[in-house]
Order: sequence, then structure tokens, then C-alpha cells
Amino acid sequence: MLDRLAERWGFAAKIRNSPTLRLAFRIAVGVVGGLVLALGVVLIPYPGPGWLVVFAGLAILATEFSWAGKALAYAKSKYDAWTRWLRRQHWAVRWGVLALTGLVVLTTLWLLNVFGMIAGWFDLDLPWAGTPFSR
Repeated sequence: MLDRLAERWGFAAKIRNSPTLRLAFRIAVGVVGGLVLALGVVLIPYPGPGWLVVFAGLAILATEFSWAGKALAYAKSKYDAWTRWLRRQHWAVRWGVLALTGLVVLTTLWLLNVFGMIAGWFDLDLPWAGTPFSR
């Protein structure tokens, strides 16, 4: 859709015909795609669309970089294989994966002092809630 709009307004031709604009466009796609990809990697263990954001970042990068298209296909195949494997497992394994994911989430929230911040909102003195990195 974006390509059609760019063609309609003449942006695509201008970008294609100008080496400077082409380089600037590739840099912009690289920066935006890289930021979206990095955000997705951070979001993977959290509830929500972590993998979707990773795939979106790779898709953005794939519009200008062939390696990103290959990485997207590879990542998608590995993600699909993981979900197929997990579906075949006993319920205890699935719950174990869920518990481990929850532990990762809680640990990172603790390290980032989210619990200490929330305890501070309610004037609670909970020494365990503070991050170990505090002053």
C-alpha cells in the first residue's frame, strides 16, 4: 500500500533516481526497522505481541535488505517449529514453559525496580521490592 502511494505521488521514482535519496531512504529503513526489531526482542518474554513486533521489524528491514528477508523466513520457521513442538508436549511441560516465562518477566520487573516504584506509590516499606542496583 505504501509503495502504491509513493508511486502515485512520485516519491518512489524520485528515491529510485537519486543516489543520495536512495541512501537516505535505506538508512531510514535500517534505523526504523532496527529499532522495531530491538523493541520486539525486549518484548519477547512479556505478555503481548513480542514476536509479532520482531517479525514486523524484520519485515521493515526486508523491504531494503535481502539478508533481513532471509532472517525473517528463518525466524518464522523456527517460531513455527517451536509452537508445533510445544503443542505436542505434555501439559506439565507447557505449564513449565509458562512458569519459566513468568519468572523471567518477574525478574526483569524486579531488576528494573517496578515493584519498588509501585510500593512507593502506596508508601509501603518493602525492602525486597527494591532493585539490587539501588543506591
